[in-house]
Amino acid sequence: MTASKKNNIFRNILFAILLILSFQTASGQSDRQFVRNGNKFFRQQDYAKAEVEYSKAIAANAANTTAIYNLGCALQMQQKDSAAIVQYEKAGKAETSKRRKSMAYHNIGVICQKNQLFQEAIEAYKESLRNNPGDNETRYNLELCKRQLKKQNQNGGSKQNEDKKQDKNKDKDKKDQQQKQDKDKQNQQQQQQQQQQMSKENAEQLLNAAMQEEKATQKRMKQKMQQPQRRSLNNNW
Repeated sequence: MTASKKNNIFRNILFAILLILSFQTASGQSDRQFVRNGNKFFRQQDYAKAEVEYSKAIAANAANTTAIYNLGCALQMQQKDSAAIVQYEKAGKAETSKRRKSMAYHNIGVICQKNQLFQEAIEAYKESLRNNPGDNETRYNLELCKRQLKKQNQNGGSKQNEDKKQDKNKDKDKKDQQQKQDKDKQNQQQQQQQQQQMSKENAEQLLNAAMQEEKATQKRMKQKMQQPQRRSLNNNW
């Protein structure tokens, strides 16, 4: 192999290495730029556009925990709580900074507490305090969640008892209503039977009366026919 060919191969390899390095550098700059763009939109309270920029940053560099955490914040501000928790969990697991890890779990606790998922919120606050024991706000939220969970359990038990009582009352009302309907039906049947019986008796009475009247009429006619007929003889012979 000639020296010129060796130089050409060397230049090609060097060019390829420089191209790869420049691509990686450009890629690193891109995800940071997307994060900066997202932060700008976030400060302007345009959380939907911020979400788009943070998503682009993650697409450019999936290991960018700042973009992941910020995406969670943008989603949370749009009330997309479930999606926000997913991003916070990713950030919490991937983040090496204890302070940032603590912030991610703190935000998970806030979302769970807002949705009255107190047990889940307690666990998130505990994880946050493990990474930042001096966070008084997280500690306060943790104690508040414990009280809310206790109250929720008490109200849940009372509600179950009340529901059972209401169900029992409903069953009793249903039974009473059925008994009333049965009694009304029975009374109606009795009234119908009485009416039918009265109608039959009235018909028999009318028939008997008619037969008696017919007998009396026939008797009178018979008596009349048996009496001698008398004529007045006023004419002369």
